Amino acid sequence: MFESLNIFRWQDVLDILIVAFIIYQLIAIIRGTRSVQMVLGLVVLTVVYFMSSILDLAALQWLLKTFLSSLLLIVIIVFQQDIRRALSQVGKSPFQKNLDMAEKDLDEIIRAVFYLSKRRIGALIVIERETGLRDFVESGFKLNANLSKELLISIFMPVSPLHDGGVIIYKGQIQTAGCIMPLSQNPYISKRFGTRHRAAIGLSEDTDAVIIVVSEETQEVSLVQHGALTAMHDEMTLTNTLRSIFLPKNGGVSGWKQWVFRS
Repeated sequence: MFESLNIFRWQDVLDILIVAFIIYQLIAIIRGTRSVQMVLGLVVLTVVYFMSSILDLAALQWLLKTFLSSLLLIVIIVFQQDIRRALSQVGKSPFQKNLDMAEKDLDEIIRAVFYLSKRRIGALIVIERETGLRDFVESGFKLNANLSKELLISIFMPVSPLHDGGVIIYKGQIQTAGCIMPLSQNPYISKRFGTRHRAAIGLSEDTDAVIIVVSEETQEVSLVQHGALTAMHDEMTLTNTLRSIFLPKNGGVSGWKQWVFRS
């Protein structure tokens, strides 16, 4: 036993920690999605394959062997969204400064959001961060206009031809309006959420964007990030949340700490 401990190098410890970290991150990425059931299905098929080998069930063993021989291709097809999300997370810089939005820009958004909420006008506002949203920008109408409360309100008024889509904001400018967002396929989303909320969750599952949704039915304001939806019950709650994301007190150091704790 002691001989085994003597040949246990520090590189082995580092190796185990890295592998454990990767497995943890993979579990975190697929948690709460349909991929969990798919992973369990593959595990069951693998167990059945080994059982068929032990019990010498030739036909079943041949069938499963043929299926599992294309496992890599199957994994890529089935988990393409999760793979894309994982790669985008790996490519993000841990030292990025979150100073993409000025305080006055956040105030314009907050004032517009609660103006729309009080009048039961739905809205979908996307604040772009590190992950590019070019594919979604091109699906809408380019504005490249300075951010203001009045412009946001006018876009989402029911008489506006752009009110059905989403608005994408980047560095204090409204890049585009009327954008089409991908709907989330997560089966655990509450049935009370409509298309806007599903679009917000769907976009946040693939990007690091911060998304604000206003419900025209319930007047609720919600903030969506990393596939999670959080209700913003009042203006102060939304203000504090957005400032903690975009206006860290210590600049890049805070961004580095957030990356470490999130990991």
